[in-house]
Amino acid sequence: MTEMERRTVIKTALAVGAAATLPGPATASDKPLAGKSVLITGASSGFGYLGALHYARLGAKVIASMRGLPRKEADELKAEAAKEKLDVHIIQIDVTSDEQVATGVAEAEKIAGGLIDILVNNAGVGYAGPIELQDMAATKLIFDTNVFGPHRMVRAVLPGMRKAKRGVIFNISSQLGRVIVPSAGHYSPTKFALEAMSEAMAYELVPHNIDVCVIQPGGYPTKVWVNRNVLAKELKERLTAEEAAAYPALVAQMGREDGTTRSADPMDVPRAIAEIAAMPAGTRPLRRAVHPGSKPQESINKVSAETQVAWLGGSPFGPWVKAVHD
Repeated sequence: MTEMERRTVIKTALAVGAAATLPGPATASDKPLAGKSVLITGASSGFGYLGALHYARLGAKVIASMRGLPRKEADELKAEAAKEKLDVHIIQIDVTSDEQVATGVAEAEKIAGGLIDILVNNAGVGYAGPIELQDMAATKLIFDTNVFGPHRMVRAVLPGMRKAKRGVIFNISSQLGRVIVPSAGHYSPTKFALEAMSEAMAYELVPHNIDVCVIQPGGYPTKVWVNRNVLAKELKERLTAEEAAAYPALVAQMGREDGTTRSADPMDVPRAIAEIAAMPAGTRPLRRAVHPGSKPQESINKVSAETQVAWLGGSPFGPWVKAVHD
């Protein structure tokens, strides 16, 4: 049986209520991630920090990575995990560094005892301001972090996943990876790129029984806003008087945004990731919009999937595309 046929059989079984016969359903245990290893980037705050604790509570061995160790956030995460005797290990990975990604993933695989079952590409940065005013320092940093960083990570973990013929990769995008607001710098361009890279990998990894899922959060009160303001202020200070005068209203707001007062629960994202990770291979969604409020990207997700199947469904790539979208 080919991998595409196997996926079709699993999905059909689920549709007719035969999920109980499938291995590892999320409802089979209160520890649905038991026996799984999870590697997370950007675990110093927000979705990464909360996710590290959540996945460990669900039974996973968690390797939480962050930049610039030692740092107080690592100590805080270690202390929180120790309180509940959670299996959380903290390592250093700066996703913009080829060397740190290579050595960090090797260390994570050693801790995991081999395969990384679940990779959560969570590390990311944001800027503010018009596209014209994004200098090359800002442009290179955001693309290096939000696009090249996840690419480095998947290239490091995929050899092990392919050898084992299993695994799941989560890439944290945004609703701004499908829709666009002005004056967010290169945030949408990088997330659009991450979305495209993720979808291409999802097709290409079907024969290897490895799933890729894009998580599309809306606005949450995490430290990303604080970090974004720091970067936006630094960029603002580098602007010339002529550049600043070209977009006075937008420049005035750079570094002054406050998303920390938003009321949505950031735990929505780790919960969604854990739910999807516990699903049988081949049944996981390519994309999941996460937010209690508006999800404008969902209509785009739908028409995109329909277009891909209509365009490539009858081509040699059809089985891969249908396996992902069916």
